[in-house]
Amino acid sequence: GRRLKVYVDSVGKRSIGIGRNLDDVGISAEEANFLLDNDIARAVGELNRALPWWVTLDKTRRRALLNMMFNVGASRLLGFTQALAALQAGDYAKAADEFLDSRWADQVGDRAIRIANMIRGT
Repeated sequence: GRRLKVYVDSVGKRSIGIGRNLDDVGISAEEANFLLDNDIARAVGELNRALPWWVTLDKTRRRALLNMMFNVGASRLLGFTQALAALQAGDYAKAADEFLDSRWADQVGDRAIRIANMIRGT
């Protein structure tokens, strides 16, 4: 059978797909890159649907928003209503401050600082 989420097989090994033994075999670098490409494409699609204005941002700020989408997903990203409103309005300092003033920023630490700096343009 095919399982699209990790499961424990009959001998106690974590597996996925059609019997891929993650404990002993893992995945190759090429497979990891394939998964990453798919994850990025999914995050871009979610941004396009949820925040169509994001494409008007400059490249660095688009990358920052994509990084967040990749990290937290659409539903959690959309919870940053004040930060997103400031970002859409071009108030990048306020947007960055709003993102940093969150539980997410406490959880991810340096990643939040890097993203906020990208949004600020520094």
